[in-house]
Amino acid sequence: MIFVRRRLIFRSLFGLVVNVIHHVNVNPGLSSIYPITDTGISNLTHSEQVTRLLAGGATIIQLREKRESARTFFAEAAIAVPLGQAAGARMIINDRVDIALALKADGVHLGQTDMPVSAARALLGAEAIIGYSTHNLVQVKAALELPVDYLAFGPIFPTGSKENPDPVAGLEALGAVKALVADIPLVAIGGIRRGTLEAVFAAGADCAAIISDIISPGEKIAENFRSLLAIANNQRR
Repeated sequence: MIFVRRRLIFRSLFGLVVNVIHHVNVNPGLSSIYPITDTGISNLTHSEQVTRLLAGGATIIQLREKRESARTFFAEAAIAVPLGQAAGARMIINDRVDIALALKADGVHLGQTDMPVSAARALLGAEAIIGYSTHNLVQVKAALELPVDYLAFGPIFPTGSKENPDPVAGLEALGAVKALVADIPLVAIGGIRRGTLEAVFAAGADCAAIISDIISPGEKIAENFRSLLAIANNQRR
């Protein structure tokens, strides 16, 4: 009996390792603008923000919660994730692999201090979208060895959406990162506004992740998203 249990455990662990080793990058379905929710900035629930983003045409949405408890975030995400998926949008959970797994979200976005990417990949499977935040060239080079589907780099500009943000990376560093990442989609993040979109895409970003300029004020989320997407798509032509 002990031998059988050990064999089953070995097979399970072996299967997880194989999934990580044989991971082929998933197309994350990023559009030019990657919207991220924030209840503090928008004064709306995650599901209310998702409803408005869908009305604006969003096809991928990241749910981000830095203030509330895991229990509260789970309860909110349990409404928002199926709402977005029913409309055909890919739903990404920020930081919380457990919540992404429990709710069958489309993927997770991880930071430098979150669960290791390889462990998240083993838990979520080869088809999950995994994004990863980087803040300097050393981190970018290390990330290229990980089973991720897109890389975020920043903050490109000063940002107020984090209590203790990393040092500003800047546009020049963004250009250097683009030269390193090859075919991995590069998401610029941090303090990006309507007036800086042109410079962000000119530096090499494939996508711009934006919080404040989309979700504030909350009643204009759909309008803000449509407007920014039109500007971004025009810049990428």
